Amino acid sequence: MRQRHRIFIAINLPEEVKKKLAEYQRKWPELPVRWTSPKNIHITLVFLGYLSNEELVEICKVAKEVASKNTSFDINLTKICYGPQDKKPPRMVWAIGEKSDEFTALKKELDKSLAVSENREFSPHITLGRIRQWEWQRIEPEDRPEVEEDINLNFLVESVEIMESVLKRGGAEYNIIESINLA
Repeated sequence: MRQRHRIFIAINLPEEVKKKLAEYQRKWPELPVRWTSPKNIHITLVFLGYLSNEELVEICKVAKEVASKNTSFDINLTKICYGPQDKKPPRMVWAIGEKSDEFTALKKELDKSLAVSENREFSPHITLGRIRQWEWQRIEPEDRPEVEEDINLNFLVESVEIMESVLKRGGAEYNIIESINLA
């Protein structure tokens, strides 16, 4: 049997940003949410699914080529809220950020080069936690905690990472396959 890897391309955050986001997670202990471990906090650029070793090698080549054409840029995280915004009931607690021209160019070029098509507008977001739907439904709508907080966390993106998601009983574990510097 050929080995398959659950792969995505991500932007990893500096440790100080992860720690600050973990502090926000602790603000809503009453929420029925499975919080993301701070070490797993990232921005997913492209989810590729299960790939063979050969496909993974090709993905790394393509990602290097795209990264070589894109320069470092800043991301400013501006808000914590329920997400996605177009879904009712919400499924997650997110930190969302401003879209820069550089972020948009990197995302579009990765999508195009990897033949990925997203049918929705994409903006930088980080999943801080996943709502446990069955518990959420048991809370009266007027009793559901409001999660809406303006934040200002800024960081420089200098690389993208090819990541593997290993599904385990306690949740996913993410491993960096390759870190690729931007131009």
